[in-house]
Amino acid sequence: MKKILSLVLVVLMVLSLSTAFAATPVAATALAYKGELEIMHFSTSEESEGNGGSDGFRTTLAAWEAAHPDITLKQNVLANAEYKTQVATLAAAGDLPDVFLLQGMNTISWSSQSLVMDLTDVIKNSPYYADYNTAYFTPFTADGKIYGFPALTGGTCTVVVYDKAMWAEAGYDTFPSTWAEVEKASEYFNAKNISAISFGNGGQWQMNSCFLSTLGNRYTGPEWFSSMIAKGGAKFTDPEFVAALAETKRLFTETKIFNADFNAVTNEDAREYFIAGDSAAFIGGNWDESYIAATLKASNEEKFNNMGFAVLPQPADATKAPDSQNIGLGYAVAINPKLAADPDKLAAAIDLAYEITGPAFSTYVAENYALGGLTKAGDVDLSDKDAITQAFYNWSYVDTSTCEIYDSYITSAVWSVLNTDLQTMTNGGMTPEQVAQNAQAAYEANY
Repeated sequence: MKKILSLVLVVLMVLSLSTAFAATPVAATALAYKGELEIMHFSTSEESEGNGGSDGFRTTLAAWEAAHPDITLKQNVLANAEYKTQVATLAAAGDLPDVFLLQGMNTISWSSQSLVMDLTDVIKNSPYYADYNTAYFTPFTADGKIYGFPALTGGTCTVVVYDKAMWAEAGYDTFPSTWAEVEKASEYFNAKNISAISFGNGGQWQMNSCFLSTLGNRYTGPEWFSSMIAKGGAKFTDPEFVAALAETKRLFTETKIFNADFNAVTNEDAREYFIAGDSAAFIGGNWDESYIAATLKASNEEKFNNMGFAVLPQPADATKAPDSQNIGLGYAVAINPKLAADPDKLAAAIDLAYEITGPAFSTYVAENYALGGLTKAGDVDLSDKDAITQAFYNWSYVDTSTCEIYDSYITSAVWSVLNTDLQTMTNGGMTPEQVAQNAQAAYEANY
């Protein structure tokens, strides 16, 4: 019932704010094409509730369609997990839609199969190119060519959202900076039938994106992953990475820090534990933080005002980057190369890609959610925002250092193996060394 109440409250809040959030108008470019243009994405109405990126994406899509009444935008909108499965199926069949969202991990494989259009010149000729954050193009680049416009918002995948009042009761003025302190605090919370931290890895990707990418950086530093991307000699079997796997296994199998069902529930389920007070903290992404904040602001103002943000605690044997959190844009707007046969339709698809990643989108998410996108929105004035929004913006973009999100790079053939094995390992069924060996074998066979 608590989960249902949270969802209802967020829906009501979003509906009440819909008239207040005016969309930044897209450029009304004159286009010769008249007809249907397909786009496939995962910004469902449910996904956009409290999620700045998805809300901005849907809002900008609607503005573009309104500005081009002669074009019918045929949207295939799926839930996130279903989208990943369906787009992979369509890619395997060579039947991708006109416009779709490309994950960085698929760039090398799909570009080599001519499934995605080379957009290098298109991007450099964009009217907004001077304002692009060009670092975001890296996961969507192969052999010097760019295959997508980084989409949605540039935000963390690994934020610790905690209840300041609950941790103060446990004897901590701020969230602990070491896992040893968190383990000690968990004794206090467990005695109250509360988890110190809630986490959900039911989809398997969460342990990678929302935990290991950052924890691993604490052991290896950024050079190791840069070498993995460049095939520069680093290996999953390197001692530093195996140590990160060992600490992950220890935290989830040998302590009582996390909810016991972490491998059975999703991040959406786990954040509900935090909202309901069944956990004192939660680890997830910026989209989870947006949902939690929106839900609590509408339903529990006291708990909303007690929200705090922290990076992952530092392991005792890690020596790198103690204030790091991972950040990036994991998807890009890509175009089917088959559109080259219809120049007018291709021009329409390019214009769509320009606008849904351009200033209309970036200004909307900056003004309404204090988030960033591919296109710089200029100085973000947060003076009219609540203290929690300001605090999260500063935590995300000012007060912490950043590292890469592992599965934005390399290839899905590697991550599918690692993600499955991470779940098995944290269920007690594999050793860190076995996980590392399997990941390295998949890397050598597929990358």
